[in-house]
Amino acid sequence: MKPQLSELQQQLDDVELAVQYALELAAKEGTSAAECSISKSAGISVGTRMGEVETVEFNQDGALGISVYRDHQKGSASTTDLSREAIAAAVKKAAEIARYTSADPFNGLAPKELMTKDYPELDLCHPGDQSAEYAIEQALACERHGLDLDKRIINSDGAHYGSHTGFRVYGNSHGFLGGYLQSRHNLSCVLIAKEGERMQRDMSYSVARRTQDLAAPEKVAEEAAQETLSRLGGRKIDTAKVPVIFRADVAGSLFGHFVSAISGGNLYRKSSFLLDALGQQVLPSWLNIKECPHIVGGLASSPFDHEGLATVDRDIVHAGELQTYLLTSYAARKMDMQPTGHAGGIHNWRLTHGDKSLADLCKQMGTGLLVTELMGQGVNLVNGDYSRGAAGFWVEHGEIQYPVEEVTIAGNLKDMLANIVAIGNDVDQRHALHTGSVLLEEMRIAGQ
Repeated sequence: MKPQLSELQQQLDDVELAVQYALELAAKEGTSAAECSISKSAGISVGTRMGEVETVEFNQDGALGISVYRDHQKGSASTTDLSREAIAAAVKKAAEIARYTSADPFNGLAPKELMTKDYPELDLCHPGDQSAEYAIEQALACERHGLDLDKRIINSDGAHYGSHTGFRVYGNSHGFLGGYLQSRHNLSCVLIAKEGERMQRDMSYSVARRTQDLAAPEKVAEEAAQETLSRLGGRKIDTAKVPVIFRADVAGSLFGHFVSAISGGNLYRKSSFLLDALGQQVLPSWLNIKECPHIVGGLASSPFDHEGLATVDRDIVHAGELQTYLLTSYAARKMDMQPTGHAGGIHNWRLTHGDKSLADLCKQMGTGLLVTELMGQGVNLVNGDYSRGAAGFWVEHGEIQYPVEEVTIAGNLKDMLANIVAIGNDVDQRHALHTGSVLLEEMRIAGQ
């Protein structure tokens, strides 16, 4: 059972008509501006545990949201029913709400001149087999292989397979109306191992636009088994100040805090440790961050943002200097700046990296901590203070010695980012931000 592109395109066309209808009704309500959007997704999710099928879910979600403006008063409503009657009721409700909300001088649509006009075909939709039989087969094959790999693997938290297709449509009273199809497929496995009286769990996963780009079930299982088994025999370590490597799969979280710190909402609220950092050195001079929103088939590619603004290639950081904030139109007006096309998030960030493998980074570090898991939320975005639970491996003389558990790593994000020593070539491509493992000069490790 595989959705047909022609059928999906027809659904997209129908929704575009619904959005157009909502905007026409909003104009008749005497509003000064309106915008309407819908993100729709449909597909299958299957979960297995210990060789048994636990869940089979066919899901479909997506609501049409309408926002109307009476000068600077804003009202919003939504409906999952796309009949003309339901759309008319939602528009009336939004218009009614707008009458009673307080005026906010920064409310309104994004600038008309920045709306995307001709956007490229990004090849974002590749429907996969969404039959229950196929999904169950993938999840079971992954989990069974993992359980058979080592006698120390005694249990499983399950395997999961998902395949979804859908689209995003946005329109506003500037005359902009656009939409695009998209797909997403994923496979994951969580295994539990035991040695003596102690147990450990870990996982692996794969995500792609096309099913053929997903890692094979056996490979996902083998990675999950390797991660789980490597954690057996974990030790505590003494408190110390040492260099730290964030492995590629957790390094993204480090730059996730950077994304938050340069986002408009935190900036105009003055709750960011990178206030007034535009044009300043925030990363080492050898480090660049480039945004590439139009990569064909990219997981975070998009022809326009959630406000219809054109997405463009841009330097986020060049030679270590911050080149731009990430601003929605609301944040831009608050800050007397221009919006940057980041309503809805970032688009395919690429970080400078060297040619060193993770093993090479360990050799460069000499003695320190390799972090493979982070826990807790001890991050203060206002001042950059960073403190999180961690697990990983102790490294001496450039070689991994033993697994480490129950430690806390601490530092300040501003210093951590500025003192990145190197980034490895083991780039994790499963997210919007592509980075390899990151070697930091020093952090505080709280152990026993």
